[in-house]
Amino acid sequence: MPLPGRTEIGVLVVDDQDAFRRVALDVIEATPGFEPVGEAASGEEALVLVGEVSPELVLMDVRMPVMDGLETTRRLCAAHPEAVIVLISIDDPAELPRAVESCGATTLIRKQDFGPLALRRLWAAHGKGDLRSAFTPR
Repeated sequence: MPLPGRTEIGVLVVDDQDAFRRVALDVIEATPGFEPVGEAASGEEALVLVGEVSPELVLMDVRMPVMDGLETTRRLCAAHPEAVIVLISIDDPAELPRAVESCGATTLIRKQDFGPLALRRLWAAHGKGDLRSAFTPR
């Protein structure tokens, strides 16, 4: 459910690759019921930004330098348990560290599978509120 004062589900994109962040933000903007509320290029930046923009959904890249997505997710889950955190990766799930399963993320999606339909399905399966408007085509 969107936060008070917000009519759409706020999504924060965390990825060290600018090209993917731009694509993800375009997908979010094009998907009814969702709005991008920020982007972060690192785990450290995400930890600060989540407190400022209060996203309902965080798309978190698994592999980032310095603080990877798994450690960032652990910290975000502890500090902001209300946020739904979805890991994203270009890698096949079998190639990812085992810690993916225990870091606190709700689920994992491959970057190449991410699009409007996947975003709506993720929220329908793992979100914490109703989002009927996300299923109305533009």
